[in-house]
Amino acid sequence: MKHLTYIFVFVFLFSFHEFSAQNTSREKKENTIFTVRGEVKSYEKRTPIPLAVIRIIGGEETKTNSSGQFTIRTRLGDQLIIEHPSFGREYHMITSDERIEVLVQGYDEVIKEKTLKREGSTTSHRVLLDSAVLFKKKDIDKSIQYVEKSLENLYDSSDDKKLSDSYAVLGDIYVYWKQYDLAISNYRIALNTYSTSSLWIAIGTTQLLNKEYDEAITSFQTILRNNLSRYQQTIVYEGLGDAYKALKEYDKALENYNKGLAIAQEDLITPKITDLNSKIGENYAAQGKIQTAKGYFSNSLSLAKKQNEGRAIVEQNRVADFYNTTNSFDKEIELRKQNLEDLEKSGIEEETLSGTVADSTLITSQKINYKIGNAFLLQEKYDEAIPYFEKSISEAGKKEDLIIKKDATRKLSESLENIGDFDQAKKVFEEYVEVVNELVLKREQEISQASRFAKRIQDNQLRIRSLEADRELREARIKNNIIQKEFAEETNQSQKYTIYSLIFAISLLVFTIYLLYRNSKQQKLANNLLALKSLRTQMNPHFIFNALNSVNNYIAINDERNANRYLSEFSTLMRAVLENSDEDFIPLSKELELLELYLRLEHMRFQDKFEYTIVVDENVKVSDFQIPPMLLQPYIENAIWHGLRYKEEKGMLNISIFKKDDGMLQITIEDDGIGRKRSMELKTKNQLRQKSKGMGNIKKRIAILNDMYKDKVDVTIADLSADGQGTKVILTLKKD
Repeated sequence: MKHLTYIFVFVFLFSFHEFSAQNTSREKKENTIFTVRGEVKSYEKRTPIPLAVIRIIGGEETKTNSSGQFTIRTRLGDQLIIEHPSFGREYHMITSDERIEVLVQGYDEVIKEKTLKREGSTTSHRVLLDSAVLFKKKDIDKSIQYVEKSLENLYDSSDDKKLSDSYAVLGDIYVYWKQYDLAISNYRIALNTYSTSSLWIAIGTTQLLNKEYDEAITSFQTILRNNLSRYQQTIVYEGLGDAYKALKEYDKALENYNKGLAIAQEDLITPKITDLNSKIGENYAAQGKIQTAKGYFSNSLSLAKKQNEGRAIVEQNRVADFYNTTNSFDKEIELRKQNLEDLEKSGIEEETLSGTVADSTLITSQKINYKIGNAFLLQEKYDEAIPYFEKSISEAGKKEDLIIKKDATRKLSESLENIGDFDQAKKVFEEYVEVVNELVLKREQEISQASRFAKRIQDNQLRIRSLEADRELREARIKNNIIQKEFAEETNQSQKYTIYSLIFAISLLVFTIYLLYRNSKQQKLANNLLALKSLRTQMNPHFIFNALNSVNNYIAINDERNANRYLSEFSTLMRAVLENSDEDFIPLSKELELLELYLRLEHMRFQDKFEYTIVVDENVKVSDFQIPPMLLQPYIENAIWHGLRYKEEKGMLNISIFKKDDGMLQITIEDDGIGRKRSMELKTKNQLRQKSKGMGNIKKRIAILNDMYKDKVDVTIADLSADGQGTKVILTLKKD
């Protein structure tokens, strides 16, 4: 039994280990970065689509080549976004590392419409600019020729957007070939023609490259006033930080770097998070705050490793340079060795491993070996430095990198001399002299080539400027024609003046009619207000007479206490009525207080005739509603005097208030008196006249209020029971 237990435990542990291993393997596979190849084609004819943008959210971005093919580094589960002006945007989920084929609809029709446009044979503007971009890195002359052709096609066009696009592409071409002055000049033409945020950013970035730091700050601060995307805001704040750092205004640089970093972190713009951590580190290092700088460089290095190999190699080189400036040579050597190993493993072409705009130094194996050797040399570890200098010289020779070969040869000679191998040091120094001579000859050739290159660019730019001058001349002619046309139209001014006079007279008439209408409306409003004030001050004289008669009665029977109380409450009621006579509306809570006071007075006179209740629903917030003052009193008075007073047994008067909906209140007055029909039969002619006057006043008040306040009050009166006994008054009041 004991052996069986051991076997069971062993099997369980083995199964658990296998399961964990499978999960770990699967998770590792999902997080592994791999390179996937693919191509983008049209659905109809399988036509390759060049210059389609392929990107991963928060990851890499690339474009298809002339054959519609692309490579991009990604993970399982990432979503590719494929964009192109002809078809818009498509999506593709990465499920394996197999080759991808993306088919899109509409490309062939768009290309067919765009290829020949002007007089049936001129290549379209967009195709010409795409061609210029395609040849930008290969052949500057051909690239500029395509831009020139696009400008020729726009000679008779008034499309400012297309014209701006042509000059913007020309600026991009000059930036690539490091002709920054020309680039800025063409960007400004593009900007003056059709302003966009991307153009302002391009000018600011180019001014940074041209070391025009104050101008770059002005450009970036100008564009911050526009409606930028979150990514563009990050770019602008990074550019401001670069400019201020170059001017050694480190506090301002740090402020802008942090603003850009906050946006990048919030929107998960991973490449910019890495760049900005690195630049903040450099900023602190420039201020001598080494420990703080180390923290940021550590962050940038960690983030770069999670992006892709190329970005990691660039960041390793940058951090290693930082270690060199702080004399942390051991850390520098360790990191550069890792840098060299990663570069060899990646298989990425060295020319592609440039840094950001502000740091475009190429990273090559010969440079890395040279810097490792130099770090050992600074530590006076000459024996360890020599192999790296030799390897650097060998690789630089293969790749014709004379600058690194020169520096490495000189350092190798110095190292050999320090270990006492003077013969070999002399031999290497002679090689150094030969490399220097070779480099001088190469520089002379480069100067000659640069001169010819500058001449070619100047000729190309002169042709572009000639086109611009022709276009400006044409615009001047158009403006001249407009002026002549306007001059000819001046002969018809007398007719225009007549028409304007008629229009003015009609407008004056309309305005006069409007004033009359407004005055009439204001007069009506004034009359309504006067009528309301008059009606509000009228209280049933029958009630006043009876109230005073009750006081007299109390005095006659020597009931001084009740007489005083009755007179006190009556005077309070009359004072409140007079105080509210100037108000169209008062709070419902105040109206209820007046009604309670009025009912107490009537109840004192007719104690044996009725009881009353006032019920307010708990959901009703009486302070939120307004009601015309003493609006309910006439109905309550009618209920007492013409319904309950004539009833043989004791009656009941119920007043209830509840919310009908969110904006409407319903007030119900119910009495179980003799009813309206029986009351009419008992009344004298004088009473009939009084009722008519009292109820007529309240109807007039409601009509005027509804006219002024858009049907705020509604009243219905009905019998309480089918046999005509009792009366029910329902008053509906709107909140506003």
